[in-house]
Amino acid sequence: MYTIEEFDKAKTKILKYILYKKRTEQEIRRKFSSTIEDNMLEDIIEYLKEAKYINDNEFIERTIHNFMTLKNMSIKEIQYKLLSKGLSKSQIEDYISEKREELEEYETKSAQNIFYKKATTMEQDETKQYLLKKGYKIENINKAMEE
Repeated sequence: MYTIEEFDKAKTKILKYILYKKRTEQEIRRKFSSTIEDNMLEDIIEYLKEAKYINDNEFIERTIHNFMTLKNMSIKEIQYKLLSKGLSKSQIEDYISEKREELEEYETKSAQNIFYKKATTMEQDETKQYLLKKGYKIENINKAMEE
């Protein structure tokens, strides 16, 4: 068992970590599992979820939105980035299937941007191979080439 003081001290430490930059539940576990005893860490995570400081679904939504605003990525690349944050595959897939149309459009736009950027240095076929390696779907690559 632990005291209320220990709990509050550990909770404050984790809160500082999350408020600096939004984190996933898994990132918090990885960071603090060696310094905070398991049952206290579980209780703190539960508390933070109830207080809405940790919400993996919101994290997925916000992260994908940021990627779509700032980067050219394939849907596959987005999935890998989210998986590396320790998010569950099913949560990610649920969100992606929910927003499928919007994400497909984004992937096509990203492919177009990359075609445009690489036009001076690469042949179209090379660019196509590059996009395939990055996880772009062939349909979206072809759509991007047509437009």
